[in-house]
Amino acid sequence: MDTYSFLRQFADSWMLLAMTLGFVGIVLYAFRPGSKPLHDDAAAVIFRNDKRPVGEAADDQASRNFKEA
Repeated sequence: MDTYSFLRQFADSWMLLAMTLGFVGIVLYAFRPGSKPLHDDAAAVIFRNDKRPVGEAADDQASRNFKEA
C-alpha cells in the first residue's frame, strides 16, 4: 500500500472520529456548568478601565456647547 492510500484511508476513518470527538470535547468544555462567570469576565474585560460610557461623555459635551450658545 502506498503512502497516499494509507493516509487517505486513515483520514477517512480515524481522523474523522478524532476530529469529531475533539469538537464535541471543546463544545462541552465551553458550555460546562460553572463557566458562565469566566465567560462573563472575559466579555467585560474591555470595559474595566472606562470611567463612563462614550455616549454619556458625548451627550455632556453637546449639552455644554448648547448651553453656551
